[in-house]
Amino acid sequence: MKIHEKIRTLRLEKGYSQEAMAEELHISTTAYGDMERGKTELTISRLEQVLQILGTQTEVFFNPNSSEKIMLENEKLRIENEKLKQENRYLREKFEERVLSELYRIGAATRREPIGFK
Repeated sequence: MKIHEKIRTLRLEKGYSQEAMAEELHISTTAYGDMERGKTELTISRLEQVLQILGTQTEVFFNPNSSEKIMLENEKLRIENEKLKQENRYLREKFEERVLSELYRIGAATRREPIGFK
């Protein structure tokens, strides 16, 4: 895959429009489109700017196996994040139970009897 094709693929994966990329690079949408179609020579500094906007390191961009590694790493992090969310919910519930228990114990919170006419 050619560099301009890889840039387009990466841009689409990251969810950027050509307009957004052009705005970030301070160039026209047409100029950016020409760059992605391979009509314009791409300088190293411009490539570095594009990759910085897309949040990709140059080494990762040129190593074809790295995108698979990144996808696997992202999936691993997503699973770990979900586990941490579940643990956080569990610990929050336990904390709330302990706080209420302690408040009842010291009398700061009491169970109130309903007031009404008999």
